[in-house]
Amino acid sequence: MTKVQVEGFYQALQAQHPEPRTELDHVNAYTLLVAVVLSAQSTDVGVNKATRALFVLADTPQKMVALGESTVREHIKTIGLFNTKAKNVIALSELLIARHGGEVPRQREALEALPGVGRKTANVVLNEAFGEETCAVDTHIFRVANRTGLAPGKTPLAVEMAILKATPVPYRRHAHIWLILHGRYICVARKPRCDACVAFLSCNFPGKADVLSSAIVQAAGPSNTQM
Repeated sequence: MTKVQVEGFYQALQAQHPEPRTELDHVNAYTLLVAVVLSAQSTDVGVNKATRALFVLADTPQKMVALGESTVREHIKTIGLFNTKAKNVIALSELLIARHGGEVPRQREALEALPGVGRKTANVVLNEAFGEETCAVDTHIFRVANRTGLAPGKTPLAVEMAILKATPVPYRRHAHIWLILHGRYICVARKPRCDACVAFLSCNFPGKADVLSSAIVQAAGPSNTQM
């Protein structure tokens, strides 16, 4: 994308979602951290169902540790890898108490030192809880960045760096959520919804014209012309 295209792209996404927020339910930085850890290889909808009752009982590391691994496991058994995730939730809670006074640290290194927390999870927490200009590259963002030409890259880290470089300062705070929502609901993997894309004019996806034409044909319905 050119700088003009990038500006138009983000302007369109901003107009659609002026104040975007993560779709993971949480009440504070700690429950956000736990929710993101649980979201690995799981949907936000599935995680929210699992944590609804859990966070009523435990919204701090101290309460979570007191709850115990078996109870946590019972609450999250509907999501993938729940055994490992339950262990990680208890272990990271214990470390938050021991090393950080029960508070979620704002430093990347400290976050990534917690069990179950990698760069992507740390980026989400830094962005959503602390307002840092970070971008957690998941499959949605990786696809959108490469397909549109916004920030092509062969690895998540390469795409992350390219996004931060290409994104104008006024848009960096919310770029992460805008791109996730765009990839989740519009620029989807198998059949991108170019006909519903607010950023269509700024996108460099080579196949967008074909996708749009197909959508128009389908919307028009079968021809009334008799053969």
